[in-house]
Amino acid sequence: MITLIGNELAEKGLKFMHYGAASQCEKCRFKVTCIDSLEGGRMYEIREVKNTEHHCMVHNSGKVKVVDVEKATIKTAIDSKRAFEGSNIVFSSPNCKEDCSIRELCFPDGLYHEDKCKIIKKMGQPKEKCPKGLNLSVVLLKQQ
Repeated sequence: MITLIGNELAEKGLKFMHYGAASQCEKCRFKVTCIDSLEGGRMYEIREVKNTEHHCMVHNSGKVKVVDVEKATIKTAIDSKRAFEGSNIVFSSPNCKEDCSIRELCFPDGLYHEDKCKIIKKMGQPKEKCPKGLNLSVVLLKQQ
């Protein structure tokens, strides 16, 4: 999908979180292309940077570039029994309130409970064991 991003950020492979529009965006003629095509709270990755630039009052450089983005793959921990490369799953974080070293893997930014995802790659076990004793595998997920 096509969107706009600040010149200083426009680099193939860059991952970014879309948090929504700034107040200045509401009156911008590029809002539909720039903001409305993206979903708030989702992680995106730039696939291609186009040569086209536009003026922008939000970004520090004063300019934005046209980029082609897709939803990014997200590293997360899931139940090992469900961790098969290429399979489709419904993402669900564990029922856990522990503040442990692997919490970010279990509750990754950019994924929501019951998102439909595809397992792109199985990456093995987390570096630390789950304090609740859950058998987890680290995987790369792509929201469908």
